[in-house]
Amino acid sequence: MTNHPVDLEWKPDGVPVSRQFEDPYFSLDDGLSETRHVFLSGNNLPDRFRPGFHIAELGFGTGLNLMAALLSWRQSGQTGPLRYTSFEAYPLQADEIDTALSIFPEVHAIAQPLLDAWGKGLTRIDTADLQAEVIIGDARETLPRWNGVADAWFLDGFAPARNPELWEMPLLTEVALHTARNGTCATYTAAGAVRRGLEQAGFNVRRVPGFGRKRHMILGQMP
Repeated sequence: MTNHPVDLEWKPDGVPVSRQFEDPYFSLDDGLSETRHVFLSGNNLPDRFRPGFHIAELGFGTGLNLMAALLSWRQSGQTGPLRYTSFEAYPLQADEIDTALSIFPEVHAIAQPLLDAWGKGLTRIDTADLQAEVIIGDARETLPRWNGVADAWFLDGFAPARNPELWEMPLLTEVALHTARNGTCATYTAAGAVRRGLEQAGFNVRRVPGFGRKRHMILGQMP
């Protein structure tokens, strides 16, 4: 696993913050509730789950979105594995992921396979109900080389104002090219540049109420 050093600051309540991007890894209000509101409900999950469903993500971070999706997959009664591909340029260490997830007992309780694999330097997690891969590197280089197609995208990079590279038009176009017909995307941001970029890439985009102190967020669907 190629690893850029990650400079973390830990808030008193356990939320990790990237000093490089000056942005928390998840909501200061409640990261798990944010994931469920933005990425699960935003992509109409678990209602759309079916065998072989494939989620892709920009920004793996602490793995919280993966664990929340897997929990939802299990609770919805699916059989067979959830497929999940995430793109991450600055992977955390296994102990940092462990610490971050520990404030959410519900997901921490099912995170051991991820933590075990990550601790061994592996970026694939294969279990009876999960086939996950984290592709390490700059998504602007790695996503164009990916031959997968996602049914749902979690666009979860650091805020566009802090990390504009992950929200530029060429990368959003690649997201669209790697989205199944009628596939969807969701993101916590409502930035106009992101909305316009997704529209130009081919998504039908709408703005809906956001989570916590964010008034709005963006959803997209591929016609």
